[in-house]
Parts: sequence; structure tokens; C-alpha cells
Amino acid sequence: MQLKQMALILGAVVLAFMAQQAWLDVRLTQPVELVVSKGMSSVEISRMLREKGVIRSAFEFRVLARISDSAGRLQSGQYRFERAVDLWDVLRRLRQGDVVLHYITVPEGLRTDEILSLLGAGTDISLNFWQEAFQEMAGGEEMEGRLLPETYTYRMPLQPKGLLEQMRQANKTLVSKLAPAWLPADQLLVVASIVEKETSKDEERPLVAAVIRNRLQRHMALQMDPTVIYGLWRVDGRFSGNLRKADMQRDTPWNTYMRKGLPPTPICHPGVASLQAAAYPANVDYLYFVADGEGGHVFASSLEEHHKNVRKWLAIERRRKVR
Repeated sequence: MQLKQMALILGAVVLAFMAQQAWLDVRLTQPVELVVSKGMSSVEISRMLREKGVIRSAFEFRVLARISDSAGRLQSGQYRFERAVDLWDVLRRLRQGDVVLHYITVPEGLRTDEILSLLGAGTDISLNFWQEAFQEMAGGEEMEGRLLPETYTYRMPLQPKGLLEQMRQANKTLVSKLAPAWLPADQLLVVASIVEKETSKDEERPLVAAVIRNRLQRHMALQMDPTVIYGLWRVDGRFSGNLRKADMQRDTPWNTYMRKGLPPTPICHPGVASLQAAAYPANVDYLYFVADGEGGHVFASSLEEHHKNVRKWLAIERRRKVR
């Protein structure tokens, strides 16, 4: 009985000592960053913390993790420790997942290959891994236009497929909120992608969408240059950067000069504003538009009016060349 009591007393003293030690600060001379990988045990985590100089004793950390029921609840991610930290603080942050958050912005109007290249350049994951993750996620399905351009938050270690799925789900969620629209979801994505490529001005997006709607309803060819460019890239894998007359006459499934109706797929990944504009075009009867020389466009309802606008644009271009 006395031995048991002595053992209990000794255990209590040891725990009290360790609890006291746990409040002692470890003063870091410089910030320390480390990544806790998914599936790492508390033993592996404690050793890494000790090797990085964040804690004094791996053993004390494991004991505190066990008695506080935290051993199996330590979250993966990238952690940054600065100045003075104690064991309790380290344990709390690991349990709560107080990780360093990373951000990456995907601009509107990029093709799939351009998005994957951007992700490869902007993260610590190489392009090959992004391409493999994308192919696995797509599973042979056409994915152009189905990733929502946005600023995304992620934590380390980064899972490429997880981030791509997040972008895909964000697109699906937004499109479902816009339904029912005047077109099915798949076609709505195509219209939005053309709007995205035709103008960068938010106030013009519903007007461009209206031109597309009006021309479709009148069974007119859309005659949108970005669709021709995309078709050249899709078929040849490249575009010279200069749209020529021969390009306009190149019959690809995306050439809306040669074929009536919408292209078979989106031509880029449209953003929120273009998707909203595609779902709710302006209530106007415009059928044409051309650049206005100031970064925007001028719209017209008749071919005669459009020809006047084109002549004005050509005159602006001639004056620029003279200068």
C-alpha cells in the first residue's frame, strides 16, 4: 500500500514538474517554419519540433499530448513559430490547426493549360503533378470552362486534386444558383466564356451576352473572333497572335464565322461577372459591336449603324499608325 502511495505521489510530483516546465518559454532567435504532414504520429511530430528547436523535450510534449487527449488530434499543415513559445502554446496551435494560410489567384479568361501552368509556377507543386491531378479529376470529361477563377486559400502540404476540386465545385455552385436561365448550364458556360474573352468591362458584359442571345435567336452566325482563336489553338496547339483572313476561313468546330450556333465547348474559364451576365443578358436589341478606341466597345442594332461604327474604328486605327 505504501509503495502504491509513493508511486502515486511521485507520479503527481513528476506531472506537476512537467506542467510547470510546459509553461517555460523557448526563446527563438528567428522564426521557425515546419510542415506537419498528414498521418504523422505525435512521436514524429514531437521529434521534428525538438529538432527545429521549438520545444525542449520531445518526451514532455508527448506526455502532455496524451494527458490532454491531444495526441490523435494534431492537425497537418504548415506552422510558423516566432519569438517565445511554450509547450502548451505549441500543443494548442497544433490541435486547433493554427496553420500558415497560402493564397493563389486564378485570373478570369484562362484556358485549362494556362491555369495549370499558373498553379505550377505559383506553388511548390510542379506542373506535371498538376496535370496528373487534373486528368484524374476530369476522368475524360470535357473540363474547359468548369473551374471558377478566384482567389483560393490553401494549407500545406498542398493537395493538387483537392484545390482543383474546390475550383470545380465553386463553378458548379455558382452555375446552379444562376439556374434556371435562358440556356442549359453547359451552354451557359460557353456563352460566359465568350463574354469573358470579348470584354473586360463589367458594364459591357450583359450587352455582349445580349448580342450573343439575339444572334442565336435569329439564327445568325455569332462571328466572334475569340472563338476562332481558341479553335486554332485547340486544333494546332498554337496561335500566331495575329488573326488573319485565312484563320477566319479555317473551319474548326469553334469557328463561329464558319458555323452557326455555339461552339461545342467553352473557350476559357469565365469568372463570376461573365457567368452572371451570360445568365441575365441586358434587355437590348443589339446585334453587333466593335471596339471604340478607348478600351471598350460601341454597340449597334442595325448593320448600317454597325458599319458606321466600324468606319470610326478604322479611322482611329489609321490615326494611331500615323503617330
